[in-house]
Amino acid sequence: MLNSIVVIINASAGLGYCGGWSAALAEKFRRHGVEPDILLAKSGAEMIDRARQAVADGVTVVVAGGGDGTINCVASQLVGSDTHLGVLALGTLNHFAKDLNIPLDLDEAVAHTVTGKPLRVDVGEVNGRIFLNNSSLGIYPDLVRDREQQQKKLGRSKWHAFGRALFVVLRRFPFMRVRLTINGEEHLRRTPFVFIGNNEYLQGLTIGERERLDSGKLVMYVAQKPTRLALFRYAIHALFNRLSEARDFDVLTAAELEIDTRHRHLRVATDGEVTEMKPPLKYRSRAGALSVIAPGRTITRGS
Repeated sequence: MLNSIVVIINASAGLGYCGGWSAALAEKFRRHGVEPDILLAKSGAEMIDRARQAVADGVTVVVAGGGDGTINCVASQLVGSDTHLGVLALGTLNHFAKDLNIPLDLDEAVAHTVTGKPLRVDVGEVNGRIFLNNSSLGIYPDLVRDREQQQKKLGRSKWHAFGRALFVVLRRFPFMRVRLTINGEEHLRRTPFVFIGNNEYLQGLTIGERERLDSGKLVMYVAQKPTRLALFRYAIHALFNRLSEARDFDVLTAAELEIDTRHRHLRVATDGEVTEMKPPLKYRSRAGALSVIAPGRTITRGS
């Protein structure tokens, strides 16, 4: 039986979350003998504050409800603590939940957060910012920035804004010069895209998925010089968070790596959220830093 459980739902996504929905969710937890403390958060700051307070209060489980960005937001406050993360996959892609085999059905997910067992998984970190799935720089952060600007300033729909942003990126045909330091070696690249996965993204029929999240390794995919058509394919793969499906990547693996450039600032995506960072970008794997209520697949450290 859980001693305490806090549930943080991203209510800012415009999906109709309200007091009635919260009451229905609370009843789902009560069926399993748990009285949840539910917050319908209106902002990322509100989610972070509640998660941080829950850890300080010694809460046993903090459940994050939303997409991968929401899961990241809450998990970032749990990293390095003994508080376990529960996941209600309420987003569109739900990569983190899928890779850990966490149920996507809401009733099943609620039951799992109460009865499941915690597992220790890795998180990635870049300049102090946590990511659960991946981080990237180049065309994907540019696409996200341009799309969001069009949505806010011009009121365009997500897909209309993405199409216009893609047109701008292809017209610009952007490349960046980067110096990669990994495993004690330097690599100079001129590339439109760098992708860093928290553990390895698989090839073949399971492209875009990870078999394990406890190897203690980051895997970096560096796009080689593509044509405009290849750049278009990269952009489409990036939209669906499946860039490992694209061809012509250098693949490098390490527990730590560094990316430097002459630019004073770089737009960096972490689990789909874009922020500006000052180079060099220092990446590292924080092995086993997050405890998650998850059945997993082959998530057994040392296997």
